[in-house]
Amino acid sequence: MNSFTDNFTINGITLAAQPICRQGEVLTPDALAFVAALHKATAERRLELLQARRERRAQISKGQDPRFLPGTESVRNDPNWRVAPPAPGLEDRRVEITGPVDKKMTINALNSGAKVWLADMEDSSTPSWRNVIQGQLNLTDALERRIDFTSPEGKEYRLRPAGELPTIVVRPRGWHLPEKHMLIDGTPIAGGIVDFGLYFFHNARRLIAQGKGPYFYLPKIENRLEARLWNDIFVLAQDLLGIPQGTIRATVLIETITAAFEMEEILYELRDHAAGLNAGRWDYIFSLIKNFRTRGPRFVLPDRSQVTMTQPFMRAYTEQLVRACHKRGAMAIGGMAAAVPNRKDEQANASAFEKVRADKTREAADGFDGSWVAHPDLVPVCREVFDGVLGGRPNQLDRLREDVTPDDRALLDIASTTGTITEQGIRNNIEVGIRYIESWLRGNGAVAIHNLMEDAATAEISRSQLWQWIFARAITDKGDVITREWVEDMLDEEFAKLERFEGDRFADARDIFEEVTLSAEFPAFLTLPAYDRFLHEARDGVDVASEDPALVPA
Repeated sequence: MNSFTDNFTINGITLAAQPICRQGEVLTPDALAFVAALHKATAERRLELLQARRERRAQISKGQDPRFLPGTESVRNDPNWRVAPPAPGLEDRRVEITGPVDKKMTINALNSGAKVWLADMEDSSTPSWRNVIQGQLNLTDALERRIDFTSPEGKEYRLRPAGELPTIVVRPRGWHLPEKHMLIDGTPIAGGIVDFGLYFFHNARRLIAQGKGPYFYLPKIENRLEARLWNDIFVLAQDLLGIPQGTIRATVLIETITAAFEMEEILYELRDHAAGLNAGRWDYIFSLIKNFRTRGPRFVLPDRSQVTMTQPFMRAYTEQLVRACHKRGAMAIGGMAAAVPNRKDEQANASAFEKVRADKTREAADGFDGSWVAHPDLVPVCREVFDGVLGGRPNQLDRLREDVTPDDRALLDIASTTGTITEQGIRNNIEVGIRYIESWLRGNGAVAIHNLMEDAATAEISRSQLWQWIFARAITDKGDVITREWVEDMLDEEFAKLERFEGDRFADARDIFEEVTLSAEFPAFLTLPAYDRFLHEARDGVDVASEDPALVPA
């Protein structure tokens, strides 16, 4: 690949991005042939499933509430099936740290003392070509213990001894995100196929030799058929490399409202490869707003800060998740503790730790086997809480939660949610949304804002709440009707407060934020127009945007 204007094709895959250092180690001919095989076997089904998502959202918008599926009742009622037993390195998951796969975070996460590192190629990672390839290099370098990092201030980062490192679980991109820099016959490969395929091809045998295995978190799944597609990919991938079936293990994030009605079915589809389910709280709230945004006051939520895990519909979701998991021998993993410690403010730090401790105490008492944190300083807090409940046991799979009754109506009991919409809540959504997108455009998808770790999911809540409040003409606690004009005025005011700096992307961020918040149409994901306009390195006039139904507004 000699110039930016020349596409380069290897084993049927056209690479359409400016090459970066060492990408040849990742994009080997054999690895590309492997990814191409996965794509060709599944591309048509992926597009059908994305179209099915749109149809399901249309049904919900017309008043058809999701319910437990009558057609899969036999799966739910069969007491005999179980998922595969915990895989090596996944027996004890009491503390999981999440974060993107840049070099510094890779080292910090692996040195954090957590049991698991969610190596994130999805919501906390900007999918620029550099990040996609560099993330793969960092993971392989970490497994080979040849990764190190020196900060601009001269601080050196090195890995702890191998026996002290957590199990790596990689989260590839969701089905909706294309990788437009890798094309087959002019069509982009799914970002999730690229992330999964390259990591699995290069590292599956290396991981097995180290006594663990290729493990994954699966994001944004909306139903059992999407889980089935992943399971078929796992079967094919293991066959192609001659690796025993069941070596791959996957934990599914239940972070869409429709998936919550099919938790046991999702485990069933993946049962030979299933490791558990995770309560992906932020995306779950976003999914609820997205699907029910035009359904009137019954589905209007208060300020984001007030939509806590103790609200009735969130309690129903988490308790039913634990029950579904433990009934089938799968791990139940709690949600993100988003607090970011502030080492310069002891009072703020103490408050953050107290909130995290309360959150993890509730999860441990509910039967979760572990939970997420976003910052290394929170690992001891989470571990202490789960140590207190688990003692010497690796998990609490024996807590079947038979006291919980599956209840599909409780999952949609939004009307019992308490709280108010405030002007400050509106302003906070505007600020967080613009700040997050600005950082994302500069390549950083995990951003600390007001001592909270924000990722794409929290930005999605921010903009979708504003869209819904405007559409519903929601009323604040002061009796003000939320109109587009009022939000536009506040957007001008909040934008004027932002501290600008050389090279910032705030102007672009504002354009994207207005597009996904104030348009009559509602883009399914804010990252899609942002990726299309600012991260995709269009070359030779190739237009691939229209070929993916995920890019069509919801």
